[in-house]
Order: sequence, then C-alpha cells, then structure tokens
Amino acid sequence: MSLPALAYQTLAPGLTICRLLNGLWQVSGAHGHIDQAKAIAEMLDYHDAGFTTWDLADHYGPAEDFIGLFRKKLAQERGNEALQQSQAFTKWVPRPGRMSREGVEQAIHTSLRRMGVETLDLLQFHWWDYRDMNYLDALRHLSDLQRAGKIRYVALTNFDTERLKLISEHGLRIASNQIQFSLVDRRPMQQMSAFCLTQGIQLLTYGTYCGGLLSEAYVGAPEPDYTTLNTASLRKYKNMIDAWGDWSLFQELLRVCQQVARKHGVSLANVAVRYVLEQPAVGGVIVGARLGVTQHRTDNARVFTFALDAEDRTLLEAASGEGRDLMQVIGDCGDEYRRPR
Repeated sequence: MSLPALAYQTLAPGLTICRLLNGLWQVSGAHGHIDQAKAIAEMLDYHDAGFTTWDLADHYGPAEDFIGLFRKKLAQERGNEALQQSQAFTKWVPRPGRMSREGVEQAIHTSLRRMGVETLDLLQFHWWDYRDMNYLDALRHLSDLQRAGKIRYVALTNFDTERLKLISEHGLRIASNQIQFSLVDRRPMQQMSAFCLTQGIQLLTYGTYCGGLLSEAYVGAPEPDYTTLNTASLRKYKNMIDAWGDWSLFQELLRVCQQVARKHGVSLANVAVRYVLEQPAVGGVIVGARLGVTQHRTDNARVFTFALDAEDRTLLEAASGEGRDLMQVIGDCGDEYRRPR
C-alpha cells in the first residue's frame, strides 16, 4: 500500500510530512502493555505503507527510545534514503519556573540521545501555567538551539490564540501548534485558525477521532460507563463529549457522519478526519497507533480518496452545532490543561 501525493504537505521549508501522523501517546502505559519488539517491527510497516511521520513526547514512556530503535532498524533494513523520508516530532513539557539556557539545552540533548539523531525535526513546547511568563525565555533558548542546528523547527502544543499572538509579537517564529480539533470540539475555527493563517503557522490536531468514539462501533450503542472505557483516550474523549452535549446528541452526530460516509463509500471515522483535514491552517491529524495491538492503516488511507462537498459540510456542521459551544464551556484551545485564570 502507498499513499497518494496529496497525503503529504510541507509543514515548513524543507520539511514535508504525512498529513496523518502516527501518535505515540499510546505507548506511554495508559493504553495497556506494548511489546517493544512487536512495536518496532510494526513501525516499519507504517513507514512502508507511507505513514512516515511520528508524533511523540519526552514523557510518553519509551516513545523517544522507540524512535531511536526504529530509525536504526529502518536504516539497516531499508537504507539511508528511507531514513531521510521519516520524520519524528517530539515534545518538551517542563515544569514552570526559571528557564536557564543550560537546563533547556540539557532537556533537548536528552531527546537527541534517546532518539538517536543530531537534530530534532520539530520540537513542540508545552507550558502548564500562563501566569509564569518564563515560557518566553524557554522559547528564546529553543530558538537559539534552532540556530545552533539542534532543532530544525520550534513548535507549540496546546497554546491558545492570545499566547500565540504574544509569542509572535516577541519575534519568536513558530512552525505549528498542536491542539484538539474534532466535530465535537471545533474551538480552533473561532479565532485560532484565522490567526495562524496570517502567521504561516499550521495546526497539528489530535482527538479528531475522539479516541475512537467517532466510529461505526458506537452507532446505536448504549452509553458506555467507566468500566467499558478501557483506554485513557476513550475516557478522555467521553468526558469531552459530555462537556459538548450528551450521548443521545452524540448519536445524532454519529448518524449524520454515517450518512455522509455511505455516500462516499468510506468509513465514519474517515469522514470525521476528512472534515478536520479540510479546515484552514490544518497541516495534519494525529492518529493514535497501538503498535502491535491493533492497526487501521488500510482504512485510514481512505481519507485521501474523497473530498467533502458543500452539502456534506452543511450536514456535519449542523449536527456538531447542536452541542454546547466549548469555547464558552472550556475556553480557547488548550485551556482544559491549565488552571482557571
């Protein structure tokens, strides 16, 4: 299996990504045991199928180590050309506080060592508390490390529009911002997408499948309780659905997605992802990979076989709009991770 050319997009000069990124939160331990040998072998299968871009973090258990092992195996079995076609985007998530150049550099060197690379393709920075303005110092140090060749591009994770503007005003160049975006959570469409378009910042989105809840498996299904939600993703996004509406309203959204899916001969999940991929400023959607446990590569590839028309978008947005405005309930993108201001 190979993906068409439209499955790839330039995120920044010289950095082309697959628009469906393989997410490695699922190896952190919150989704059950992952066998290392099986995981590395399956990472090669993802690469061979055209899914060449990986999303991970310094705190996702062994994720950075998996990338290091995968890259070594990829070079041995497929050659350096294949290695050059692979991208791995990690995150740095420090505790707020004073940010020294030495401390930032040490954190980056740890990721470089674990991943077995001389330069990080994309370093995505997260900050827990906006009241602590030291995040600007951290970003300045990261920009210095970018100029020193340790990082190709600096990016953000879960920053809101207000802080994106402030960071831009300080002359700090950002390639992308990773945020939650789905038919349940359309907060990025209210102000973030428009600002990102003015700045050349792309959005990498997660939660687009709502942890798998946006799928045929839940059409007509009774509302799941905590005992049946057996992964961190399912529990997290069931809470998000509850904030947006209720299970009966979610069923209406699923039925509309299914209607559009049948029209195009694709899966319900394909429709949910295609809707987000077609939004302005969106560079890619992160799809969780439960390596060695389950995979949906063939189905995911169908995302690139169709496009939504005006009628589809009207139906989907009407169903999504029946829920609460999460901007009013939660705040802007990423506010769910921070203390009330």
